[in-house]
This record gives sequence, structure tokens and C-alpha cells, in this order.
Amino acid sequence: MADQSEVAAAYGETMTTLLLSALSRMPVEDLHLPLTSEARLNRIASALVEDPSDRSTMAQWARRVAMSENSLARLVQQETGLTFGRWRQQLQLIIAIRCLAAGATVQQVSGDLGYESVSAFITMFKKALGTSPAQYLRKFER
Repeated sequence: MADQSEVAAAYGETMTTLLLSALSRMPVEDLHLPLTSEARLNRIASALVEDPSDRSTMAQWARRVAMSENSLARLVQQETGLTFGRWRQQLQLIIAIRCLAAGATVQQVSGDLGYESVSAFITMFKKALGTSPAQYLRKFER
């Protein structure tokens, strides 16, 4: 009979295989969040992961990391190839998909991300990924 550590290791391997399989089928071009080693952008990203409902403007984020708004805009573009708004949206989409895949409802996720309404969240999701959250997740249930 297998001991607990063997069962845990087998479970971990199975979950890794499943996750890699699901990730390989995800449309990479739609969900692209460039990583950077730039400390100020990492501070912003970490803060947004901790509180994805934070709706601070780019000017507010710039002040938090001791930069001008224009300098932050240039830095984000230079480091990620995205505008600040698109970069933040990509981060929120990744958080949303992770939460939805873990079983959270669209209502919970939209609230956690700071959207005023579920329909506003669904509209953003559809514009970014071309489908509703439920339809998007269904693609990966097979």
C-alpha cells in the first residue's frame, strides 16, 4: 500500500499534467502578461494581485512609485509593450480566470475585481477574449 507521501507526489504530478495540458490549449495571444524585472512595475503588479479591486489611476500609481505619470506610461510601454491600462487589464483577466476556474462565480469575481456591475465585467471579458467567462471556461473542460 502506498504511503501518504507517495499519494501526495502522484497527486501533484497528475495536477501538474492537467494544468500544463489546459495551459497549452489556452489562447496565448489573448492572455499575455509580460514579466519584467523592473522593481517599480513589480511593486504595482504585487499590489494589484493583493487587491485587484484597486481602481487607482495611472497618476496615483505613478505617485506611489515616485514617478511622473508620463514616465510611468513610458516605462510600462518599454518594459511590457503594453499600455498601462492594457497591462492592468491583462493582469485582471488572469486573476479572473484563475478565480473562475477555482469555482468562484462571475458575481464574486466581478466584485473582487472592483467592477460596479457584473455586466461591466462580462463586457470587458468579452471585449478582451471574444467570449463570455462561462463560454471561455467551457473550452477547457474537455
